[in-house]
Amino acid sequence: MAGIRANILSMAGYAPGEQPREDGIIKLNTNENPYPPSPRVVEAIRAALTGDRLRKYPEPLGHTFRKQASQVLGIDPDSVLIGNGSDDLLTIVTRAFVPEGGLIVSPTPSYILYRSLAEIQGARFEAVPFTPTWELPDPWPIRDAHLTFLPNPNSPSGTCISHSAIQRLAAQIDGPLILDEAYADFADTNGLSLAGKLIIVTRTLSKSYALAGIRFGFAVADPSVIRELEKVKDSYNCDVLSLAAAGAALEDQEYLNSTRARILATRARLATSLVGLGFQVTPSQANFVWCQRTDRPLKPIFEELKKRRILIRYMNYANYGDGLRISVGSDAEIDQLLRELANILS
Repeated sequence: MAGIRANILSMAGYAPGEQPREDGIIKLNTNENPYPPSPRVVEAIRAALTGDRLRKYPEPLGHTFRKQASQVLGIDPDSVLIGNGSDDLLTIVTRAFVPEGGLIVSPTPSYILYRSLAEIQGARFEAVPFTPTWELPDPWPIRDAHLTFLPNPNSPSGTCISHSAIQRLAAQIDGPLILDEAYADFADTNGLSLAGKLIIVTRTLSKSYALAGIRFGFAVADPSVIRELEKVKDSYNCDVLSLAAAGAALEDQEYLNSTRARILATRARLATSLVGLGFQVTPSQANFVWCQRTDRPLKPIFEELKKRRILIRYMNYANYGDGLRISVGSDAEIDQLLRELANILS
């Protein structure tokens, strides 16, 4: 097609998880929160719909949200960059740090968007395999990347890398390390304290705060880095409603802790039940579990669940194997999943 860059024509593009339009489907394929957002979010959105707020542009840098993040998370407000979901932030850092023909690196198996970002940028992409126990190889084999992505917790495994291993990695590479913490609120620890000039932490409110439909995320780094990234982002990349919703959600930590506790309890029950059904389950620090088995193929299980109106993710990685990633749904959804799995496997 005339005018389209060659690298765009040659790439497959990132394919999001299936989003069905019809009702009555149990959706455990894209790691959404099974519970609604804080009631404060609805109140904040209603308030934002009044008066002149929709007629006028939103705060371009999200100063109100940055102050809220400072108060709740104990970080410098000038260290925060707002984004239209964390994917927007990953795009911003790619545009800022990676030249055409540059190099992006991430561990694998992991988030496949990283490869797509490299392809869009006209950059090279290299994947470094995790160890069999989902740790980082030490020493890290590629030093000269312009950008290194590390999802923590990782998808699809749900595993976490320790602070000491993250710091070792950051010390072994020339470019910045992007610590992608989309699922950090479900983990025992997080890396916000590591954010600085060499490590940029990205977060989303899609998962733990149940705001996948709003699209809001933020990055944390040294203020000097944030000032440069602000030059790259779209002028108004977060709208009035998303800023209002994000601030209200972040401030309601009591609600977050309540829903988080429910999800972690369901996660533990799901993992135990899957083991009882013959799956090998990787201990998870996220709001999903990764399971495999060697006695029978997994894709027919995925397909049969879909026929029964239950969506999960089937993933197959070269030199690694395949598996099923199952989001932690409500207790009723997980009960139905386990009943259907038991019937399929019987």
